[in-house]
Amino acid sequence: MANENKRDYYEVLGISKDATEADIKKAYRKMAAKYHPDVNHESDAEERFKEINEANEILSDPDKRSKYDQFGFAGVDPNFNPNMGGFGGGFGGGGFSGFGGFGDLGDIFGNIFGGGRSQRNPNAPARGEDVTTRIEITFEEAAFGTEKTVSASRIETCDRCSGTCAEPGTKVETCNRCRGRGTVMGKQNFMGMVMESETTCPDCRGAGKKIPSPCQRCKGKGRVRRSFSYKIKVPRGIDNEQTLRVPGEGCSGTNGGSAGNLLVLVRVKPHDVFKRDGTSVFCDLPITFTQAALGAEIEVPTIDGKAPLTINEGTQSGTIVRIRGKGFPGLNSDSRGDQFVNLIVETPTHLSREQKELLRQLEKGATDKTNPKRKKFWDRFR
Repeated sequence: MANENKRDYYEVLGISKDATEADIKKAYRKMAAKYHPDVNHESDAEERFKEINEANEILSDPDKRSKYDQFGFAGVDPNFNPNMGGFGGGFGGGGFSGFGGFGDLGDIFGNIFGGGRSQRNPNAPARGEDVTTRIEITFEEAAFGTEKTVSASRIETCDRCSGTCAEPGTKVETCNRCRGRGTVMGKQNFMGMVMESETTCPDCRGAGKKIPSPCQRCKGKGRVRRSFSYKIKVPRGIDNEQTLRVPGEGCSGTNGGSAGNLLVLVRVKPHDVFKRDGTSVFCDLPITFTQAALGAEIEVPTIDGKAPLTINEGTQSGTIVRIRGKGFPGLNSDSRGDQFVNLIVETPTHLSREQKELLRQLEKGATDKTNPKRKKFWDRFR
């Protein structure tokens, strides 16, 4: 995609230029999920997905983002040297930026002559794109780890032509005009000056080669999209919205470049009883009025199953009890957090006549000693 046709990276991800790293990560996940070719079948979904990945690659890297913010697309071009101005550092190392507000005159020449900067080698190795997918696991699977098979699609080297782009039995020819470089040099007269510029070769369109008989399977592209499955190990202690990275399981590279990565976004289903904060687990446990007043030995649910718990005599509603070692393990760690149980004293309902009478007798015998909080409240009021 030529720079003049590119959209601003911040616009691609729908974020402002003062976005934090967390904002960029969140926006990328949202946009990647929306335009992933596996779920979005619009004609431009694949191009949008590539555009989103390119924007994330630049903005998630502090050094690349800084260069992009300062120099635009040129700043993240590997051939760009900010100290050379764009014309070998002439005119005080600043190019022509001081001439009448022209800005980077190298870009002006590039627009006029179709070049202005050295072009990338079309046959240089290029890394493959990352593949993004997602899985959903249970609360317990997040705690103790699991294995899941994920399905996605990726671009692989065509097995018919082995990536040569040519039909088996035929040859790929080097472009005679550019001799495999993908670019040609030309001279133009501009404002009385003869300018030499490098432009995309019109014969091979920058490929550096010609294919008389394109591969029938990949249509001369050298790569095809295929579905695949991969069994991934989910580590114990993983948290909701974390991403697992599998190196080399993304799209294949070109010209001998390395493959991209498989990125698996993990979503943890909410639990009906437990909530999590880091390695700590929380739950509310209803107990009876009698258990709270007299104390009791009960069982409490944990992610390991039921565990014994002692209710002390006179326990108040809202008392939190810690059970050590019954929380979540740390990510890839043997240590575990604690579980915190919020004891909620349940007021009895639908009482029989006899039960109500017993409670009235209990109330009659109540003293300041049996109800110290009530006494303290009225003492403050007076």
